[in-house]
Amino acid sequence: MPTDLMTSQVHSSRLPAPAPARVLACGAYLKNRACLIDGDTVYWSRVHGDLGKAAHCEALERSVETLLSQATGPLHAVAHDLHPDFHSTRLALSLAHELGVPAQGVQHHHAHIGVTLAEQALASPVIGIALDGVGLGTDGTAWGGELLWLDGGLAAHRWLRLDHLTPLPMPGADMAAREPWRMAAAALHALGRGNEIVPRFAPLVGATVAQGVQTLLQRQLQCPVSSSAGRWFDAAAGALGLSVRQAFEAEAAISLEKQAREWLLSHPGFSCPWQSLDLTQLLGELLDLPQNPETQGQGAAMFHLALASGLAYRTLELAQAKASSVVVLGGGCFVNRVLRDALIDQLRLGGQTVYQPQDTPCGDAGLALGQAWIAACKVHPDAMSAQALRSPLAVEV
Repeated sequence: MPTDLMTSQVHSSRLPAPAPARVLACGAYLKNRACLIDGDTVYWSRVHGDLGKAAHCEALERSVETLLSQATGPLHAVAHDLHPDFHSTRLALSLAHELGVPAQGVQHHHAHIGVTLAEQALASPVIGIALDGVGLGTDGTAWGGELLWLDGGLAAHRWLRLDHLTPLPMPGADMAAREPWRMAAAALHALGRGNEIVPRFAPLVGATVAQGVQTLLQRQLQCPVSSSAGRWFDAAAGALGLSVRQAFEAEAAISLEKQAREWLLSHPGFSCPWQSLDLTQLLGELLDLPQNPETQGQGAAMFHLALASGLAYRTLELAQAKASSVVVLGGGCFVNRVLRDALIDQLRLGGQTVYQPQDTPCGDAGLALGQAWIAACKVHPDAMSAQALRSPLAVEV
């Protein structure tokens, strides 16, 4: 086994306000990383990698032991993702039972927004925009393009799902996350153009496979739906002919951003107004573009700017309804600078103050901090009194 997997490494950072309870969080499945919050100190494990490998699971277990040795007193809770099959979840449940403390499940996208609430001590309610590949929702479906409301301060465990990107079916389930053409086929089906799937994609993947995907969509078999922003990026990349199969995670999205950035540099002032979280009709426009470098760049720019515009439009509507002036961004899609910058510009023009993680990764490698903070708020005795002082704008989900 490699030496780096045999070694549990811990480093610490500081929070601007002390955590309301001492909590260890076991992180997510992808880019797993655990942390312990203790007072105003965050102790971080190293990034273990995806938990589909036994060596990474073992490394997480060793890191948890090391983090526990840093605690200045007994834990108050152990936090984990909602997905019951993650090794990080099973480890958290086992550890909580062993220590006799609560195991607190925290929804994935709630945790993404919680990272910034902890890191920057945001005390007021916020609108959170959480965009990533996947996270289990409270309804049992795959989320990933979420607009949330979170209370602030010690009540950060109170939240609501306000809206989300229109869900797309994923033909072949997890296979669709690895083969963007499948998500483009799903967009064709949603547009009522399913008969175009075989002639369009058979030259790329074979007639039998293309016909199989068309049949899955027609019969709604092995087609779980997802509101994931990552899957919309895949659909756009597949529609533009930029990606058929991905060699690594987010390859299609990276290619799409590169095309958009380069095209926008030579077309300053280009805009693509959009007032909806449903991008299906836009995907239809991308599918109809001829596939050459110029139109691929234009299509990539259209997708990024329309997504940013639709998110900003709906967020500003929700912020007005909730009397909120603070927006928090979280999730791995915000590594994408074209999307992030366009969205922030529009939110600020709408009068919102925008926050995002500064010293913590915006993706899953930073998720444990949000898990720990939200769980600490939930188990801290003052959380109930803080909740009682607030008007019932939301219920805990």
